[in-house]
Amino acid sequence: MIRNGILALLLVLEAGAAHAEDYLSPTEERVRLSLGAVYVDSKTTAQLDSSAGVTGTLLNAEKDLGLSKDDFEAKFQLMLRVGERNRVRFDYFSLDRTGSTTIDKDILFRNVELLPGDPVNFNLSIDVLSITYEYSFIHNERFELAATLGVNDTDISARARVNTTARNVDQTEDQAGPFPTIGLDGTYVISKRFYLDGRVAYFKADLDHLDGSLGFYELSALYRLRPNISFGLGLQLVKAHLLSSRASKAGLFDFDTRGPEAYVRVAF
Repeated sequence: MIRNGILALLLVLEAGAAHAEDYLSPTEERVRLSLGAVYVDSKTTAQLDSSAGVTGTLLNAEKDLGLSKDDFEAKFQLMLRVGERNRVRFDYFSLDRTGSTTIDKDILFRNVELLPGDPVNFNLSIDVLSITYEYSFIHNERFELAATLGVNDTDISARARVNTTARNVDQTEDQAGPFPTIGLDGTYVISKRFYLDGRVAYFKADLDHLDGSLGFYELSALYRLRPNISFGLGLQLVKAHLLSSRASKAGLFDFDTRGPEAYVRVAF
């Protein structure tokens, strides 16, 4: 009797230990927090017309204004699941770059003229805070695919400065506003420890005085070191295009940044 009782107790303990090591499917997780870094490689084209309607100089910001091409930026993402098929995701993307160079040609930058020989300091910052609702029209333990609708609070700020004994130039431009995006978000579980995440979000509009598009693309592979801790490696791409014909604010902005990312994800 005692031997049978001990054996039963051992079986219960073994079953409890096995249950403690169970890996909840990523498609069932209620909360996800991802933190890491992205190594970005960026290309920026800009043209800012004067408020009087004079066409500005078409610029490659990295080449003509000395803007740094690559940089490390932080990655932040939070997902909350409500019920079985509904999720809300929060993303924050920020890219702040500074460069300096000596101008080698005449440049009209909004209402100031940069002259050959001017030592210019240039700063460009882009901040996007996204709130996205997701509905999973396919949902099981191995695969989840959701349609998404997001609102992206976007702020683009540029500043060019020349400070010498002969010239003092300080021109700042700022464009901000919410942009909606629609897209897809998917997860595919390969095994207990490996799974894939991917998302696409895009917006394009041709409104009065404004033609613009905004896109986010991401694909990553994750390894689950522990049931609640994963490490991810992937690729990220962000594209933005704005063409404005609005009086005093006419111009062009085209931005493309991409690169590998690495992050840690905690999920429950």
